[in-house]
Amino acid sequence: MSLWNTLSSYAKQEIYKVPVRYLNLLEYQSKNLLRRSNVAIQDFCLIDDHGKNELQNFNAKEYVIKAQILAGGRGKGHFDNGFKGGVHITNQRDQIPDIVKQMLGFKLITKQTPKEGIPVKKIMIAESVNIKRETYVCILMDRQQNGPVIIASPAGGVDIEGVAEKTPHLIKTIPIDIFDGITDKMAEELAEFLQFKGNLKAKAAEEIKKLWHLFVTVDATQIEINPLVETDDGKVIAVDAKLNFDDNAKFRQKDIFAMEDITESDPREVEAAKYNLNYISMTGNIGCLVNGAGLAMATMDIIKLYGGEPANFLDVGGSVREEQVKAAFHIITSDPSVKAILVNVFGGIVNCATIANGIVGALKSMTLTVPLIVRLEGTNAEEARNIIKKSGLNIQTAKDLDQAAQKAVQSIK
Repeated sequence: MSLWNTLSSYAKQEIYKVPVRYLNLLEYQSKNLLRRSNVAIQDFCLIDDHGKNELQNFNAKEYVIKAQILAGGRGKGHFDNGFKGGVHITNQRDQIPDIVKQMLGFKLITKQTPKEGIPVKKIMIAESVNIKRETYVCILMDRQQNGPVIIASPAGGVDIEGVAEKTPHLIKTIPIDIFDGITDKMAEELAEFLQFKGNLKAKAAEEIKKLWHLFVTVDATQIEINPLVETDDGKVIAVDAKLNFDDNAKFRQKDIFAMEDITESDPREVEAAKYNLNYISMTGNIGCLVNGAGLAMATMDIIKLYGGEPANFLDVGGSVREEQVKAAFHIITSDPSVKAILVNVFGGIVNCATIANGIVGALKSMTLTVPLIVRLEGTNAEEARNIIKKSGLNIQTAKDLDQAAQKAVQSIK
């Protein structure tokens, strides 16, 4: 029986709630990368809350003013000062400063932001284009194909999942040979499927090949262009872009990873990433320190079973060191909602003695004011229990996960 089948409905729900941490780029940053690879985009400039203002050197017939946050639904959002919309269009240049003034520094609230919204610190002002037709193009790494694929649809500018569900014949998926890449023939076939006609077909094919070049160059895991548009003056332009990157390529994509905007991230997640820990905040009051995502799910599941609520998902991984355990404790206890901590480690690759020494070292360097329950099993578990016992610290131990969860829940009742 698979792990998925053994999990309760609660744990399965929590799996979907746990976001994956990856490099986040704002729209203007993604478009800068597209421009660097000569992909056709709208010209744009930037205004930020540090005094940067490129508008004086930027001219267009019509302007699109877009708040830069890491969330969708900006156009239909509203600001905490009452101003409506995170995206505005105007052909009156003298209106731009007033619009910017009502956006910059205020919190934008959309269907994808926290209820209090996200502060807008940067605003992109782009040249407006008259869109005649919208299409969809995405290159991504696909597990089923064991490599990259390109997904295309002539129905762009909308929720692509809805297109795939209601009109699957409007979706084309083609595996890409990593040695051959996107060939001229493949690019032309895709451009034709996207319904570009005449000389626009050649232009669209060229843009598709440029996107593949960018995909390889920046070690991307996804480049989504939605929409790739045909304008009324015969151009093919990438109007909006979403890029994801392979974290394992950080060592050779330092310039790109240095662009990451962490101002919208949970500070605890950012701190955890510094120590190669995975931390996700939740809404409960029992902090969970575990090794492995599967064990984390089982731990949260059993806490819920006994009437408790997990406060976080903190996975120390398989090659954890003592300093990482110490950092994990400081991160967990920085959350004021945590009223108890449950450590549940099964030592396979992990040495339980390393975990125990990390726990003892952490508690000697801080004042722990909440109950701590520890369950260690596997490699050097007996030695680990002796380390904890000899420390003389106020640590409750448990013989199994059942007992550990019960003790954690009872300790805060």
